[in-house]
Amino acid sequence: MKEKITIYQVLPRLYGNACTKNVPNGTLKQNGCGKMADFTDAELARLRSFGFSHIWYTGLLEHATQTDYSSIGIAKDHPAVVKGRAGSPYAIKDYYDIDPDLAVAPEKRMKEFEALVRRTHKAGLMMVIDFVPNHVARQYHSDAKPARVKDLGEADDMTMGFSAQNNFYYLPGQPLSTKNFDHAQAARSPYKEYPARATGNDQFTAEPGEYDWYETVKLNYGVDYCGGCATHFDPVPDTWKKMTAILLFWAKKGVDAFRCDMAEMVPAAFWSYAISEVKKKHPEMIFIAEVYNPGEYRNYIRSGFDYLYDKVGLYDTLRAVVCGHASARAITGAWQAVDDIREHMLYFLENHDEQRIASVQFAGNPITARPALVAAACMGTNPLMIYAGQELGEPAADAEGFSGADGRTTIFDYWGVPSLQKLQQGEMFFTPEEAELYNYYHRVLTAATTDEALRDGMFYDLMYANYDAQCGFNPDRHYAFLRTTGKETVLVCCNFTDAEATVGIRIPAHAFTFLSMKSGVVSACDLLSGETQTIELKPDAHTTVSVPAHSAVMLRW
Repeated sequence: MKEKITIYQVLPRLYGNACTKNVPNGTLKQNGCGKMADFTDAELARLRSFGFSHIWYTGLLEHATQTDYSSIGIAKDHPAVVKGRAGSPYAIKDYYDIDPDLAVAPEKRMKEFEALVRRTHKAGLMMVIDFVPNHVARQYHSDAKPARVKDLGEADDMTMGFSAQNNFYYLPGQPLSTKNFDHAQAARSPYKEYPARATGNDQFTAEPGEYDWYETVKLNYGVDYCGGCATHFDPVPDTWKKMTAILLFWAKKGVDAFRCDMAEMVPAAFWSYAISEVKKKHPEMIFIAEVYNPGEYRNYIRSGFDYLYDKVGLYDTLRAVVCGHASARAITGAWQAVDDIREHMLYFLENHDEQRIASVQFAGNPITARPALVAAACMGTNPLMIYAGQELGEPAADAEGFSGADGRTTIFDYWGVPSLQKLQQGEMFFTPEEAELYNYYHRVLTAATTDEALRDGMFYDLMYANYDAQCGFNPDRHYAFLRTTGKETVLVCCNFTDAEATVGIRIPAHAFTFLSMKSGVVSACDLLSGETQTIELKPDAHTTVSVPAHSAVMLRW
């Protein structure tokens, strides 16, 4: 039996932070910071019992920050090239080190990380960390790299805009202009970079804009962006070797999976090389790609990735259905577009880049997305990801500092998040609404990961047989499908309306033949409510079921 992968994404900086008196743009001392130690045996056991198989600790690697750690040998970062007081966890400053913010004793941060690996595995969870391959912090410098390892850029020929053996891209003769992003406190001591280097979001200019990834510099994988994007992959570029060594370093530490940031901005050829090298020594290692171009999906799977973000497909579709901007029948088109690779697609409704369901910018009410959760969790055998706080309806209503009130939980600022604090304090601190949502998530994840038909069974979309909108079934606001192992079958119907619905779902004769289903009257137990409904199964006839508002039924017989 193969376990369904269910990933819990969490930002340790926020998760364990007990501060309740937040100051916008506050310092570490003012607003506090969560620690790796906050993931205790008990907390990890709770997450495992909730149904999760993996935990993605977002932002563990050392990144640029405005907090001064020079007392423990870490060079200060210039504030002009740091976004937010805490800094972006995607502006890596040392690929071989752990963020000192996250350690109780910053000088012992690696030992605390190693203890976290042991606790995670003891709880029966697999550890996922970020691998950020496309760009690094402007002031990248590894003081923790192994002996004899040369730093990124250390041997670069900075007189050349492009060289296949350089780690960065240069703009010879041009200093970096920070006029578009200087902070007030940085104006007194301007940041200097000469020659300027290309910015992380492929901006080959010495004057990146305020909305560019100006705090980062682009890594060079042998693609000559100034020469018609010609590739120079033979001999193997130096960057390939250095980045593969970094992956192997963390794999040896016990990491089980890498979530690879903006993987499509790095050539697929590198991934073929790096993933094969890692899996030679760590064959069970999982690679997850953040990729947004459907035209490149299959290239990255062929390159060795196990799973890809399904953002522009299922996520965008489910969000539009929840908000009433798209028909539920669009869900069928979303999975069909990637049907040949669907087992590789990672489903989610929230992550650190997207707006929170409960935010006013998204649905405004987390209850409205419950049917979308059921669809994402129960449609297939592929992985599902939940973002910490989603299960309590975190609204992300704060303007934390660098992050404004944008419907996202900040990744740039020190902040105490009430919903995350409640998760650590326990269910007695939940409001009745939070408790109801939390228990709903628990029931859905339990069903998706333990029920044989939902975990391993075949999938059959029923929408094509129900477009005529008969017997109360509205194909714009209802979505129905079957999952079966042959011995056990589950009929799932999702209701995206704000009213309880009694609907007739036509199950075509083909479904009975294809799934080896038998007709007749059955007593079906709803895996969500525990209640029983008596339903009649007959080819090309309507099976009548009752579905609560903004919810679903998962009827098993």
